[in-house]
Parts: sequence; C-alpha cells; structure tokens
Amino acid sequence: MGTVVSIRVGGTGEHADAATAAASAVFARWEAHCSLFDPDSELSRVGRGELALVDASADVRDAYALALHWRDATDGAFTPHRGDGLIDLNGVVKALAVEEAGEALDRAGFRGWAIGAGGDVLVAQTHGDPAGPPMGIGIVDPADRSALLARIDLDPPRRRAVATSGSAERGDHICTLPGAGPSPFLQVSVAAADLVTADVLATAIVAGGRTSLDDLADRHDIDVLVVARGGGLLATPGWPRGAHAGGDRSGATVAGGQHPQSAASSVGSVS
Repeated sequence: MGTVVSIRVGGTGEHADAATAAASAVFARWEAHCSLFDPDSELSRVGRGELALVDASADVRDAYALALHWRDATDGAFTPHRGDGLIDLNGVVKALAVEEAGEALDRAGFRGWAIGAGGDVLVAQTHGDPAGPPMGIGIVDPADRSALLARIDLDPPRRRAVATSGSAERGDHICTLPGAGPSPFLQVSVAAADLVTADVLATAIVAGGRTSLDDLADRHDIDVLVVARGGGLLATPGWPRGAHAGGDRSGATVAGGQHPQSAASSVGSVS
C-alpha cells in the first residue's frame, strides 16, 4: 500500500502479540491482492492484462465495486482510475484493511486499540485506562511536522475514524477534476463513522476543492478540517467534540505526517 502501518493495543504479552499478528496478516492479504507497489499482486496483474478483473479474488472485485460506488457518490471527485487508465484501489483498500484489522482486535477482546496507516487512523476505547493518557488522534500541522494542528481525545466508550489527505507530504498526487487546476487545499482531514467514508471523502474534497467540500459536507454525516494552500483553516461546525488546537502526542495516533509548508493562520467555518 506504499505506507507504514502502526498497531497499538492496550495490553502486553503473548495475547497482544497474537492479536497484532492477526491484524498484520489482514494488511498482508490486502497487499497481496490490491497493491500496485507489488508487481506480483492481483491488481498489478490486472493492470498488465495478465488477469481479467472478473477472474480476480473477491477482495479485488468488491473493492473495485465499492470504489465505483464512491466515484458516483462524489460526482467523480473520487475515482479508482488513474490518468493512465490503470485501476488504483488504494483509496478504499487501505481503509478496508484498517477496519478489518480493527475487527480482529475487537474479537481478541482488547478494551482499547489504535491503528494508523498513512493518513488513516481508527481508534477504539471501550474503557478508560487510569494508568495512561486517553487515546486520541493527532492531526499533524503541515507547517511543522513535529507539531499537532489539532488533537481529538476519546472518552470511552468511543470509536473514531479520521482520514487526512493532501499534497503536503507527497506533492500533488491526487488528480483534481478536469480543468480545475491544483487543489486550493493543502490538507483535508475528515472524521466519519467509518474509515472508508472518511478516506474517500478526504480525497474527494482535495480533488474537488471548495465545491466538493460544501456539497459533500452537506450530503454526508462528516466533520472536516481543511488547511488551505495559503495557510488558512476551514472547519465544519461539528468538527469533533473533544478536538482542540495543538496538544502533545502522548497517547495519540497521528494522521498525516507532512512536510513543512505554509503555516496555518486564520480560522473560518463552513456552514
């Protein structure tokens, strides 16, 4: 998937090791099926014409169908098709893998866990841990990778999915809508009930700019924090309760490790 995955559980010993191994196996399976970074993956073989899409595994076919659904739901701001025509499912597969790995940790009975994969973070906390800080999600400041732009703390029982997308770390790798030019947004973070929705819509808002932000925030139950290229901030009115500016990284799984760019300044709201 071209990123680093971190798994944190509220426990130690063989039980924790076995559970994290099971979660890691989920990512290995999705990588083997859908990664374009692996030339031997099913999706790479589909791209080279060595494997017909209809003959691919259920993982590949279902992920492609899900990506097409979101392409239609975002009016094309999100798409599984690259400019060169290849199918790229990373926009849904990473989130699907995180969600499935989280289910494995739930089955193992952990009271709190956090999974981070690139800009995607899923955190669950069913009971408080008096010995440590609350679990939370940190949004990296694209102007200073060592600092948090915002932090969302979880009060148990809670589950939170946040995805961060943008060009601050990898450059303009997200295709904008035809004729739109570079996105006006440097970084977009979306909080949603599930990680697929958060990841897809963060990408779509980067690609579609202010038009997609207004439309998708109106039609979907999401909260959004945007860093504009000029450094300003935009936030939907419901940007998660428990979120606050800055903060330390203690107990937080970080969404989006970005390279330095323009500093965030004024804050506006999206109605």
